[in-house]
Amino acid sequence: MSHLQYFNYPGFGERSKKEVNYSQAVQIDNRIEISGQGGWDRITEEFPSDIGAEVDQAFGNVEHALQQAGGKGWDQVYKTRMYVVLRDGMSFDEIAGHVVRNLKEYCPKHGPLLTFVGVRGLYKEMRIEIEAEAHLG
Repeated sequence: MSHLQYFNYPGFGERSKKEVNYSQAVQIDNRIEISGQGGWDRITEEFPSDIGAEVDQAFGNVEHALQQAGGKGWDQVYKTRMYVVLRDGMSFDEIAGHVVRNLKEYCPKHGPLLTFVGVRGLYKEMRIEIEAEAHLG
């Protein structure tokens, strides 16, 4: 689809494009769609051991992917899908608390649509993955 503009940020994004042939974001007219972002460090690709820090990093990665694709960030996000893996006796509420905290921080003026899904597994040791759609206005 040559008429679409795809984006890959340095580090994880560029490696993923090269090795797996997928992109971190695509701009479609006045929208940006973000590929699932985990709580990885964008350069080292390491994951925090603390679930709160992993959720924080995943939200930061969504913001970064949006900005790299020409968006402003979370204030333009209207829809999210979040996939979570519950491990080591972790409760759904424990992760949800970190998600709510980040939504309130990143989206203080609006509440984007949210689908929150429990899954059996994600890439490597990820416990959360966030997809987002943003409207550029």
